[in-house]
Amino acid sequence: MNHFLGIVSLTLAHISYSLAGDLKYPVSDIPDNLQQGMYAVIREEYSKFEIQAVNRSNQYVHRVITILNGKGKARAIEVLGYDKFRRIISFRGTVYDEVGNVLRKLKQNEIIDQSAISGVSLFEDNRLKMADLSGPAYPYTVEFEYEIQMNYLYSIPEFFLYEDDEISIQKSTYTVVYPKQLSPRFKLTSIKEPVKEQRGQNTEAVTWFFENIRPVKFEPYSPELAKIVPNIIAGPVEFEYDGNHGRMDSWENLGQWQVLLNKGREELPEAAVEKVRNLTKEASSIEEKSRILYEYLQNKTRYVSIQRGIGGLQPMESKTVDRLGYGDCKALSNYMVAMLAQVGVKAYYTQIYGGEKPRTVPWDFPIDYFNHIIVGVPNGADTLWLECTSQTNPFGYLGSFTGDRQALMITENGGKLVRTISYRGNQNVQTNMAEVFVEPTGDAKAKITTEYKGLQYENGGLNFVLNNKYDEQKKWLQRNMKIPSFDVNSFSMTNRKDKIPSAIVVAELTLRRYASVSGKRLFLTPNLLNRSGVVPEKLDERKTKVMRKMAYIDFDTIRYHLPEQLYPEFLPSSLKFESRFGDYESSFRLEQGKLVYTRRLKMNKGEFPADSYNELIEFYKNINKADHVKLVFLNKT
Repeated sequence: MNHFLGIVSLTLAHISYSLAGDLKYPVSDIPDNLQQGMYAVIREEYSKFEIQAVNRSNQYVHRVITILNGKGKARAIEVLGYDKFRRIISFRGTVYDEVGNVLRKLKQNEIIDQSAISGVSLFEDNRLKMADLSGPAYPYTVEFEYEIQMNYLYSIPEFFLYEDDEISIQKSTYTVVYPKQLSPRFKLTSIKEPVKEQRGQNTEAVTWFFENIRPVKFEPYSPELAKIVPNIIAGPVEFEYDGNHGRMDSWENLGQWQVLLNKGREELPEAAVEKVRNLTKEASSIEEKSRILYEYLQNKTRYVSIQRGIGGLQPMESKTVDRLGYGDCKALSNYMVAMLAQVGVKAYYTQIYGGEKPRTVPWDFPIDYFNHIIVGVPNGADTLWLECTSQTNPFGYLGSFTGDRQALMITENGGKLVRTISYRGNQNVQTNMAEVFVEPTGDAKAKITTEYKGLQYENGGLNFVLNNKYDEQKKWLQRNMKIPSFDVNSFSMTNRKDKIPSAIVVAELTLRRYASVSGKRLFLTPNLLNRSGVVPEKLDERKTKVMRKMAYIDFDTIRYHLPEQLYPEFLPSSLKFESRFGDYESSFRLEQGKLVYTRRLKMNKGEFPADSYNELIEFYKNINKADHVKLVFLNKT
């Protein structure tokens, strides 16, 4: 062998070995089964939460994720919140290419630092730091590492094995470290007991390890994430926030802590006391007094977010709300409770989760699951519920934002888990009445009157536009009329603000080419307004229960006024079919030169067995087929 070539070969081998040693997280190290059907893979994630004292805790996270395609772009962004009680100690990041070479490291001047609630909050010290490590070409890998110091102990980060069914996991570790005298509580769902270790004389740690996890695909109409994904919920027993000491080993104790936070903040100025008493002096019932003061609140105050100090947990004083005329959900709810107390009505500050996907709150595991405050007013066997942040909400209406879910009512004896109002199917009703004048050309004119009641009052965000100007209401109409092509000639909206509210929308439309004409025949789909297009995805084997979260009823009556020379070639038979998910019926009849089409769809709410899923598919297929039936009319001339 040539001596020079031998030296070159050895040198190249050394360089190759050195480079290989510097490579990290090459995509080739990911097993094929963890890549197939995924848009990202968590290569490793280590999350550690340490309870250091009753008023101090620390969180450390190291996460490496390979992003396989554009669908995972958001996973290259990390956002960390901080405030006067929560300090970011370190925040680092690195980007690697497909082979494992370092493309770049996160520089401190690349981290965006901004208000967490800019444009919404009046007072705040909540801020966030954000880093974007998006790579130039897929696949690439991002690594984030950060540490946060909290000058409080109130909550412990929960752990979900996954929250997306298109991100697999190579390795994941969740650890909680704590002094023995501050041992936290854990609630495990589909997860085994942890590895426990002693760390020093008075410190323990528990750790869960997971490897090579391919997520189970999420199914349509499935239960909430906490019921189908392995998870760990954790909470302290003793805690302290901003010098306020409490216990959350029971709902009563957690609520008692809130009682102490609220204490003294219900006082009102004498002028305000006189005002609310004068407003209600002619009222005799709890409901009447509550309605008067709720409408007074809506006219006097406006909602702003207040995130300062312990403001995320403690309401602003009622006398300050009265003077300034604004507050956040805590402040406005506390103010409402204070006003009602002055007229002899007992009301309760109530913690709740506001949003589309509330979690089931375990009766046996008290922690703060909530993000919003409302007011509960006991009224005999019922409870009046008041959403105090809205200037337009009907009195007593919670709707889909906070209706039908668990809440923590803060009573004089502490916390009490309750459930808010549930809206029944016969309260959630949409009724369409239409007169349609069909021309021989296929064009038509229609006058449509629709009543939206109960939860259907919110259809398409209708409840938000009822008090808006003409142009915004017209845009809503154009977005929500399920007619292929039409012009709005005129319309009106009427708002009926009851505990079960309703809205009446009347519209006069010109329907362009609504019916199609071919020779002497005219073809028309009689379901003008409410054609179903839903067909659930077919599954090989359904694994989870089927959840339907809303019950409702739709009624449609469409009267078609036809030219004298047109007559139906045939009328379809009436249809009626039922399933455990609901029932459907439609009919056609001739009535003094008019064709009258009627339709009724009732959908049930509930939890159904997994093996009922195919029945749901068939039910929707039958509805779709019925809704798209065409009628054929012949021209006599």
